Amino acid sequence: MTGGSLRGELRMHEPMARHTSWRAGGPADRFYRPADLADLVTFLQRLDPGEQVLWLGLGSNLLVRDGGFRGTVIALHGVLDLIEEVDRQGDQVVLRVEAGVHCARLAKYCAEQQLDGGSFFIGIPGTVGGALAMNAGAYGGETWGQVRSVEVMSVNGAVQKLPADAFEVAYRSVKPAPGTDLQSPCYLSAELVFAYNPDLQAKNELRQLLDARKAAQPVGQPSCGSVFRNPEDDHAARLIEVSGLKGFCIGKACVSDKHANFIINTGEAQADDIERVLLHVQATVAAQHAVQLVPEVRIVGEAGAVQ
Repeated sequence: MTGGSLRGELRMHEPMARHTSWRAGGPADRFYRPADLADLVTFLQRLDPGEQVLWLGLGSNLLVRDGGFRGTVIALHGVLDLIEEVDRQGDQVVLRVEAGVHCARLAKYCAEQQLDGGSFFIGIPGTVGGALAMNAGAYGGETWGQVRSVEVMSVNGAVQKLPADAFEVAYRSVKPAPGTDLQSPCYLSAELVFAYNPDLQAKNELRQLLDARKAAQPVGQPSCGSVFRNPEDDHAARLIEVSGLKGFCIGKACVSDKHANFIINTGEAQADDIERVLLHVQATVAAQHAVQLVPEVRIVGEAGAVQ
């Protein structure tokens, strides 16, 4: 990386266990938290050519292997955190939401403003940037169902605003459409469309969804949320449970007794323990039910001892 004046915070050999919801993982060579968007652009323009870049929100859908990440992690949570109304026509309201906004905060904002269609965000344990990258969803809603346009940045710092139809979107999958000159873009913000409903009882709905989540999921224990995508016409949790895997552990990483599609860190688990549990669950379900579970979680970095 070339020299120059930067206003953000750069750390070397930063343990990623501090920045992932699993509380596990080895160090990143470099970890940068930009001061703002302009500082981020400057930082990217000064990276060495070919540098590996990992965009980070809350680290809720990420496993960094114990050997760490050979490249630069860029943390956006707490940096790009604006929610603003940019358009209103009739009952249609458009919000511009930046990538570092926590999804739960967006759900609460929609409830306060009586905007229908945003409650499902309360069940997504990450930021809007991460939700855009994987079309995250919960309680029957999906992120890209609300998207009008997105603002994206390439690894060289170039920024574009693109309509939703510039992307191919499916269940837990988002890809630039053919002919779009994008490779692994970072989502900076999105324009999301909601319906204003003065009769909406959204705050009550959020309370009910949070209560249901606490009853069904191991809230408060380090996890990544749901580990596997649901197969067509089935649920990953059901397949894992009927395979007898609830409570299965390797080291301190265990399949949750409460929700079988959660792998929890019960205390000082290594990333290798978590990945081995994930692979064992995949193999067991494939052997017993001929279903290949596909992970939602992104696994990066190098295997090896914790450094």
